Amino acid sequence: MTTGSERSDADTTQIRDSLLAVVRVLVPVFLALFVGALILLSFGKDPLTYYGYVISRGLFSPSGLEATITRIAPLLLIAAGLIVAFRAGIWNLGVDGQFLLASVVTAALAPVLMDSMPRGLTIVTCFAVSTAVAAAWSLLPAFLKVRYGINEIITTLMMSFLGISLSNVLVKIAFNDPSTTVPQTATLPVDERLPRLFDTTIHSGVLIALVALLLVHLMMTRTAFGLKLQVVGANPRAAVHTGLAVGKLTYATFAISAGLAGLAGSVEILGVWGTMRADWNPAYGLLVIPLVFLARFHGAATIGFVLFFAVLMIGGESASRRLGVPQYYVLVLVSLLLIFFALVEYLDQRWRKQARA
Repeated sequence: MTTGSERSDADTTQIRDSLLAVVRVLVPVFLALFVGALILLSFGKDPLTYYGYVISRGLFSPSGLEATITRIAPLLLIAAGLIVAFRAGIWNLGVDGQFLLASVVTAALAPVLMDSMPRGLTIVTCFAVSTAVAAAWSLLPAFLKVRYGINEIITTLMMSFLGISLSNVLVKIAFNDPSTTVPQTATLPVDERLPRLFDTTIHSGVLIALVALLLVHLMMTRTAFGLKLQVVGANPRAAVHTGLAVGKLTYATFAISAGLAGLAGSVEILGVWGTMRADWNPAYGLLVIPLVFLARFHGAATIGFVLFFAVLMIGGESASRRLGVPQYYVLVLVSLLLIFFALVEYLDQRWRKQARA
């Protein structure tokens, strides 16, 4: 029977662990911003002015806030897919190829279906087809891993390169709109895209992304299927000995992860662009990976980091134009975040080992 003293000690330990988790997240953020400020100073730029523009344009400007919230939709869906893969011990690094293939399929399919189907049914069909296309694109890496044990880092990166190249070919040849002067698909009218929320430019895909991420978090933490995936990720050999169908779970992980990346591409086309141009590649997949690690694969924390990154992206674009700072400086901040996150993680693990000794 648990005594009051034991419960108090357990509560204290839980509070301490929670505070340490917050510190492990905030310290890399502050260090990255500090070192980023030093870099700006070294180039003769005022870091306070730069960060001020980032915050004011990314959060406190009505148009900037709408753009920030809109930007998080594809990032959250990709993050949801990566959480599934990483928790299952699978490195799906081919999300950019999956994203672009789904995008071009949606961009080509939506204008055609709108002529013969209701708007809602067209959107749902595009979501389903794009998700299926992206999932199918991941089957080869899944097969090579299950059947021959080939490392998925290599195969998914190769398939991503092929997917990016194939999407460009499709835009320039198969799905090219001959009425335009640049290679792109036919443009979907604004009033036929995803519905807007509260008379703003924010589309309903943001809600879809939030729901998808929360469902993924619940699946991975509250269901038997999610527990099986985590067992496979923690120790595949032990999973085999416990009778788990590791091969089928691997296929399922690839399909879910890639499918969510495909849904992100469909949401981005139907919600923002309405068309797809040749050579368009926002490279969201590689950008989201460090955010998922910073959030430690936790759904709610991932939302916070994705929102933080979206503010950097939208506000950074405005700050770059005003101060003459290259737009890719935001990527420098993300790199610094990842470096300091790894350093803090290393020090934390070292202190834990010393404490146990």
